[in-house]
Amino acid sequence: MDIPYTTHAREDTGLYNAKVGIWLFLASEVMLFGALFSAYILLRVGAIPGTWPIHLLSVPLGTINTLVLILSSVTVVMAWASLKVNRFDRFKLYQTITVLCALTFMVIKSFEYRDKFTHYAVTLQDGTVIDGHLVNKDASSITLSHPKEIKPGAPANAPAGGHGAPAAAEGGHASEAGHAADRTIQFTEVAKHESTGRLLIQNYGPWRNNYMAIYFTLTGLHALHVVGGALVIGFLLGPGSKMWFTDPERFTNRIEVSGLFWHFVDLVWIFLFPVLYLL
Repeated sequence: MDIPYTTHAREDTGLYNAKVGIWLFLASEVMLFGALFSAYILLRVGAIPGTWPIHLLSVPLGTINTLVLILSSVTVVMAWASLKVNRFDRFKLYQTITVLCALTFMVIKSFEYRDKFTHYAVTLQDGTVIDGHLVNKDASSITLSHPKEIKPGAPANAPAGGHGAPAAAEGGHASEAGHAADRTIQFTEVAKHESTGRLLIQNYGPWRNNYMAIYFTLTGLHALHVVGGALVIGFLLGPGSKMWFTDPERFTNRIEVSGLFWHFVDLVWIFLFPVLYLL
């Protein structure tokens, strides 16, 4: 039994079935990411003026990832165009580059995530926050590399400088005297949470504040889409490519559909980059 409209367009839609299906799926994806972007806007607009963290992400890494995904959008189109002119060898080349771009994106994103999970803020008993990257943590102390001292009560929300520095929402401004090579803080110096009694030592994971929560939610969901799209493209590049030799037109349509999904993934990042990294 042959499935109708796998290669030729339907009379009522002007599209073959798979293309109708991917557009309906992408419409649901727009609603999903639209809700999350709306949540980000409401959280930021509703924040007390001067308290929303800024400059916590690496703009250079975000820029590189943006260029990587733009390149992958070009190669996925070239792969489809190669099949339209019966250049299967070129198709394999371009799709391989697309998969490599996806892997590059995920490797860079893993470094960004690792940076946040090793970036700590330690609140001392006088309210001063020592902010830096973890070197060592044992039963009695924590050692931070190149820490910054953030005094409580400063009105400015700009960080004390560069990638990874906290805003006033994290407790104030950075003291210029607080730039040591590393600093070991004894737990006896650390303040405790009033209700739980836990030491106020926290990294910049999604539990840190609303900004980090929405950052990990949006970029984590996007990363899952990158992985899913790369797996589909990888399958069509490998075992799935056998269809080219039996039903080339249908195989070309599959490449077009997977390419539409990949363009959506790239487009989401084009919105994520300025919203999270630049604004």
